[in-house]
Amino acid sequence: MDTGGCSAAEPYALRVIGDSMEPEFLDGHIIIVDPGMPLSDGAFVVIDYDGDTSLRQWSVDGDRKRLKPLNDEYPVVELTGPFHVHGVVVQRATPGRRRDRKHYY
Repeated sequence: MDTGGCSAAEPYALRVIGDSMEPEFLDGHIIIVDPGMPLSDGAFVVIDYDGDTSLRQWSVDGDRKRLKPLNDEYPVVELTGPFHVHGVVVQRATPGRRRDRKHYY
């Protein structure tokens, strides 16, 4: 059966909203998220936690897992409950600026 959409394992694009990940990800940047990419310390992830979907930097220290914003005005969050990682950011682009692309993997 052809659903006409993307498979859950295919990369997809999202638009960054807000300033919590500045200066690396600005409001309006387009990110490519790969749900099949394995998590690693320092990776940028799209994650559901505590009722919110966020773009954050994944941090692991022993058994402790944290979500770090790059903007110091936002708190680091320690994961203490259930969460769902949608995928790892593999590319960033600024709309209309082809030369302003960055690959992460």
